[in-house]
Amino acid sequence: MQIIKDQQIIDDNWQSLADDDELATGDISVSLNRWQQEKPKLLAHDGRLGIRINPADTVTDFADDLDKIALVELDFPDFADGRLFTHAWLLRSRYGYQGEIRATGNYMPDQVFYLSRVGVNAFKPAKTGHLPVELGYLNDFTVNYQASAVN
Repeated sequence: MQIIKDQQIIDDNWQSLADDDELATGDISVSLNRWQQEKPKLLAHDGRLGIRINPADTVTDFADDLDKIALVELDFPDFADGRLFTHAWLLRSRYGYQGEIRATGNYMPDQVFYLSRVGVNAFKPAKTGHLPVELGYLNDFTVNYQASAVN
């Protein structure tokens, strides 16, 4: 499967594990709940670690562990909930997170520009056919009126 990362379409090397899946080798992402319950076991894992969060999760619940996390996935259940925009902004602006922040799920393609302004640098749409469209949306505007969470 492919994603957009840093304004390029690339292959996705991450595996998204369900809470009841066996640990796999390589780069994996798990739910915040699983991270909190199995942190010592996950830290011993051979590969990079990522955390999936949903709108109801709180960044402060894992902020102290950001140095151990290479990927934060923002899992959009639908496009009407904007709390994940805030989570991305907090990760970049308040906590200085430098890793990958990836939007996944049911965000709208025309939201990618605004998501990039709050710190999201990777996108995995529900429909992979949207990748070229989303890539184009990242360059929708050339003038910005507000400051961004990223340069």
